[in-house]
Amino acid sequence: MHSTYITVAVLATLLLHGVAALDNGLAKTPQMGWNSWNHFGCNIDEQIVKDTAKAMVKTGMAKAGYIYVNIDDCWQVSRTQNGTIVADPQRFPSGIPALASFVHGLGLKLGIYSDAGYKTCAGRPGSLGYEKIDAATYAAWGIDYLKYDNCNTDGSIPEKRYPVMRDALNATGKPIFFSMCEWGVDNPATWAPSVGNSWRTTDDIRAEWTSVLANIDINNNWAAYAGPGGFNDPDMLEVGQDGLSLIESKSHFALWCLSKSPLIAGNDIRSVPPNVLQILTHPELIAINQDPLGVQARKVSIQNDLEVWAGPLADGDWAVLLLNRSPSSASITADWDSFGFSLTTTMSVRDVWNRQELGNFVGAFTANVGSHDSVVLRVTPTVV
Repeated sequence: MHSTYITVAVLATLLLHGVAALDNGLAKTPQMGWNSWNHFGCNIDEQIVKDTAKAMVKTGMAKAGYIYVNIDDCWQVSRTQNGTIVADPQRFPSGIPALASFVHGLGLKLGIYSDAGYKTCAGRPGSLGYEKIDAATYAAWGIDYLKYDNCNTDGSIPEKRYPVMRDALNATGKPIFFSMCEWGVDNPATWAPSVGNSWRTTDDIRAEWTSVLANIDINNNWAAYAGPGGFNDPDMLEVGQDGLSLIESKSHFALWCLSKSPLIAGNDIRSVPPNVLQILTHPELIAINQDPLGVQARKVSIQNDLEVWAGPLADGDWAVLLLNRSPSSASITADWDSFGFSLTTTMSVRDVWNRQELGNFVGAFTANVGSHDSVVLRVTPTVV
């Protein structure tokens, strides 16, 4: 069976964060929250946002760390004569400042959407040429987060357009999380850490198993560039959306957690089923995602459709994921030497999903993993 392993030299890059991060005090760990697009698209309004924010508190998602309530495209309709962006008065009759005040009153933060082009992807007014006035408007409204898309541009490279909005946001004096959504154009991991707090490494995700895998595979290529202050973004979560089975949603969430990806839920929180909520609020997986070391896990072993992912944690533990991409159950082995330890090393192994200590294992750990399923381990070296 074909097998490949990560080399020690490549593994060392997991601990290097040589690219300077944007210093606005944000994104010490990957952002967590909710975004309207995956479920509602353009059919978003003030009441949906309010009800979702209340549901995030009621369900315990806010307590679990999901603090950003993000309005995506279609909230804006025009500009005033002086260039100020105007929210849709029919969909947001109280105005964005009042909505921000409501969300803040729940202990959450409000995010908004714009585009580094003349128009957004849905054809609404974009921010190209209006960066300063838009940033000042967002700050005055109490906005805490900006997702910045890449449609309908002037043809210039994103390396030119995105820093303009960064500078405009910083000039407001209000810390605003800058989420760059430029779809991985020009390999943003190599230049975006000094521009944004997160940067999309991929095209848009879909609620399909093949899309989840395609996005995380691309994201894996840029693991060495992520760290506190700025993280790779393989797009929002599709957990709980039609198109993914519950098992696929679990693996999707686990991959995003180990990869230190933003955890931005995209389902309807107002009616989230208990089994989906259990995935989204799993405390031990979230702890891995929010680990202060901020090192993105990556693939360390590939045997056809069977993979092992691993990454270090701040307390010396390692997070390990066994992933079965195949259509049938299979046995997967995580060899300790695939992520830098000796085969004589003893590891204390904990099953993260089931929150169960499994005992000590020398050299490796093997589990039977169902189709499209995952096993997540937290391993502690006891003898190195």
